[in-house]
Amino acid sequence: MRRTGGKAGVDRAAAPVRLAPADLVGLGLLGIRTRKVRAALSALGIAIGIATLVLVTGIPASSQRALDRKLATLGTNRLQVTPAPNHDPPIKLPAESVAMVSRIGPVTVASATGDFGVNVARSDKTGAGDYNAIAVVATRTNLLAAIDGRVRAGRFLDDAMERQPTVVLGSVAAQRLGFSGVDLARPTQVYLGRHQFTVIGILDPAPLSPEIDRSAMIGWDAAARWLRFDGHPTRIYVRTTDAQVLAVRSVLAATADPEHPGDVLVSRPSDALAAKQAVQQTFSSLLLGLAGIALLVGGIGVANTMYISVLERRREIGLRRALGANRGQVRIQFVTESIVLSALGGGAGVLTGALAVAGYATLQHWPVTIPPEAAGAGLGGALLIGVLAGVYPAVRAARLNPIESLSSV
Repeated sequence: MRRTGGKAGVDRAAAPVRLAPADLVGLGLLGIRTRKVRAALSALGIAIGIATLVLVTGIPASSQRALDRKLATLGTNRLQVTPAPNHDPPIKLPAESVAMVSRIGPVTVASATGDFGVNVARSDKTGAGDYNAIAVVATRTNLLAAIDGRVRAGRFLDDAMERQPTVVLGSVAAQRLGFSGVDLARPTQVYLGRHQFTVIGILDPAPLSPEIDRSAMIGWDAAARWLRFDGHPTRIYVRTTDAQVLAVRSVLAATADPEHPGDVLVSRPSDALAAKQAVQQTFSSLLLGLAGIALLVGGIGVANTMYISVLERRREIGLRRALGANRGQVRIQFVTESIVLSALGGGAGVLTGALAVAGYATLQHWPVTIPPEAAGAGLGGALLIGVLAGVYPAVRAARLNPIESLSSV
């Protein structure tokens, strides 16, 4: 009985110590709680690395978005469809061509104007031929969305006004007719042919559509009712996305006039589109390179911190091993500490970097852009760095000889 009891006592004494997962996590946080200054400095180093990652991706992304907006004003996503010139009799696009073009999947806006050879004058006393080279065009109500136009004074044609004898003047047309503004309370009329139309609006200059500047625009239905417009558009304005411009252009002619696609002219994409695509590729490569460098710097900082921590805590490690902690528990302690430090530093770094990007972009009058992948990569990268950077120091700590560790000074 004594032998059995003695043997059992020896076995119980030699049994390995088992800790619950919660105890292991608490043990991993022990080094952070007891060495707050060192932990804060370690987390600060990680935060600087992650903040740099967010900063070097967010600022170029904000700059790129601002540049994209400027390039978009050059018409990178717009196309025009017109019938081929110099035909006798003149070629006409089908009356339903605008509706057919609008059904192309990537097309976001399809609008049109129709020139039908009517003159405009300020007075019915205007002499023959004195018309200031202003074209009267039937106009769809969504024209401004297609050309990115803006109203300078008054209003544009809508579903109600387009059926009435009302007209909107382009910037040049208004100047030539002597209009500097519009007073809707005391409307002014101009003569389109022999009919009076009320001026309800004046547009700002449209640099990418100079023909609109020299036009007097009336509603599609009003043109048919008052001036016998036949409903055939002479110019279709198409707006799509930059990525789909070439694809849309390839099918526009056949869509606008399926019977005679060879008699349809489609404008070529703006040269700014190629410049915009080149800029996007350059910025993408730049962002990837900077992000990689920032993560590498942060990883080296964490690994260095944890390695020094192992050297500083050799006696602590030896004492724990002497008290029964196995190598796996020591490894988990240091890996957990590394992950927590990285998580704290990563969260602080993402927040700091985002605030810095917002401040700088605001000063430069850029749209604030923080790529979600940068924030995600910052947090995820910090945790990954914490695991990888803590592995070697943890393995080294677990391999320390307890006796040598306790005897070290």
